[in-house]
Amino acid sequence: MINKLVAEIKKKDAPVVVGLDPMLGYVPEHLTKKAFEEFGETLEGAAEAIWQYNKGIVDAVYDLIPAVKPQIAMYEQFGIPGMMAFKKTVDYCKEKGLVVIGDIKRGDIGSTSTAYAVGHLGKVTVGSRQYYGFDEDFVTVNPYLGSDGINPFIDVCKEEKKGIFVLVKTSNPSSGEFQDRLIDGRPLYELVGEKVAEWGSQCMGDDYSYVGCVVGATYPEMGKILRKIMPKTYILVPGYGAQGGKASDLAPYFNKDGLGAIVNSSRGIICAYKQEKYAKFGAENYAEASRQAVIDMIQDINEGRK
Repeated sequence: MINKLVAEIKKKDAPVVVGLDPMLGYVPEHLTKKAFEEFGETLEGAAEAIWQYNKGIVDAVYDLIPAVKPQIAMYEQFGIPGMMAFKKTVDYCKEKGLVVIGDIKRGDIGSTSTAYAVGHLGKVTVGSRQYYGFDEDFVTVNPYLGSDGINPFIDVCKEEKKGIFVLVKTSNPSSGEFQDRLIDGRPLYELVGEKVAEWGSQCMGDDYSYVGCVVGATYPEMGKILRKIMPKTYILVPGYGAQGGKASDLAPYFNKDGLGAIVNSSRGIICAYKQEKYAKFGAENYAEASRQAVIDMIQDINEGRK
């Protein structure tokens, strides 16, 4: 799957991923009104609204981008109906040819970690049959329980030719409380980066590993160091746009081949119609606003990485 991701980034000249992280307050009124008329002000109504919202955005941008990244918590908050909307979103994006990165940030050990890996990337055995659960192409994982939490994912990745993105240096302001702590004179995120490179060496694609990492756009100097530590690791870069990361800061995340990183934007794309810059589209044309925001982001990122 890493080969497909790289190929799609090259084909579309777009090292970007759209985060499908719908809050009900993001959804235009005409969509929520229709969903509530059909299902009432219920969890089912909320799930229908976010599903239709997602579908409109995907229809508007799928030809421009290589990948999407639905954040599972935004769906879990609506219970079982929300999880069904998550699954419909994953399936629909894959039908459109997009690579799907499930932002699930799982981190556990032993059989629990295996169950997460099987449920999101692999096949579960039911009697004499096997079934895919959520069936994303990549998922995000938390490494802070050590190799016990990562190896089950790597095993499934090898079997399914899928991938993971391991949290190394996250974009949030308090990430340094633990990730920047010095261990034998070195910050913890560097040691995690070295471990990611080690894990990645076990399952390589043509040029990059199935094991990627997450490094926030808000810490470009750290990104520069981690790029050198993990030359064969694809970097998923959150924090661009709404969280303050700038395209001009992103050049160190890319390798000399112009590859090696994919930059996420969530609110900046899916809520574009709420921004003054795209207000002319209006709520009815929220998807067209998202499309223009994607076009602008691609141009911005491509100029910044060169």
